Amino acid sequence: MSVVQRKAMLKSEGFFPHKKNAKGTTIIYSRKHPTAKFVRVVIDSGIDNRTNKVVGKVGVKLCFVNRQKSWREITGQIFTTNTGLIKTIKAQEAAEKFVKTCKHCKAKKFTAKTGNVVCSNACWTGWGGKKKAANTTKKSSQKIVAQKKSATPQKKKSQKVTPKSQRTYPMNKSSQRKGQRNLQRFSQEILPGDLVTIEEFVGDIVATDYTGSVLGIVQKVKGKRITTVWTANTAQVPEWLLPQTNEYEAGASKSYRYKVLSRKVKWIKVV
Repeated sequence: MSVVQRKAMLKSEGFFPHKKNAKGTTIIYSRKHPTAKFVRVVIDSGIDNRTNKVVGKVGVKLCFVNRQKSWREITGQIFTTNTGLIKTIKAQEAAEKFVKTCKHCKAKKFTAKTGNVVCSNACWTGWGGKKKAANTTKKSSQKIVAQKKSATPQKKKSQKVTPKSQRTYPMNKSSQRKGQRNLQRFSQEILPGDLVTIEEFVGDIVATDYTGSVLGIVQKVKGKRITTVWTANTAQVPEWLLPQTNEYEAGASKSYRYKVLSRKVKWIKVV
């Protein structure tokens, strides 16, 4: 697709170019979110503003405009081709519902450079100082009590030896491996551009459904391997536990699997 066609597509969707790009040389476009206040859909066009040539893919993300008129990135940027642009824009707009909101000023939260998820308005700076001053005496008294406790010597606990006849031993490793081989595997079709969340399961029973709190967009599918950009909060789940394939094994321990939100998909037993 030529530069003229890409610009025409963005204009037809209601996007207007920015005068400057503080982070690079490509032309940035944006427009208001269709439903959310102070949220803008921002697009890196991938068109160089000096040469007026296409130099990369199109990037789509959401930003919140705070009280100081600063733009805070509230979703991760998703890169796509021209054919998937409209679908990615719609998916990012839908992701706004899953972004956490500050309970004090109702502004959207974003991930700061420290890695903490904080209010876009930084509203805690107004009331945080007073709260800290009020708790100073309490903290100092707690510190004195803690020092006294550490000063008093503690008696060593006598180690209790369990009789040999009452001891329990772990299962044989070979029997554990045997059980693992008999685990049932399930698979489902996951495609690039799918809007997904996660489910915590035990066996084939869903223990926790994270719809409404965790959201991602599938960026790449290579065989069973799935690459996902998580656009909303995943702090509840450690990164290493997030699903990365289109299969799961129905074991006795808790684990996580994908749940496709953008279309109906069923899990199928792998023979």
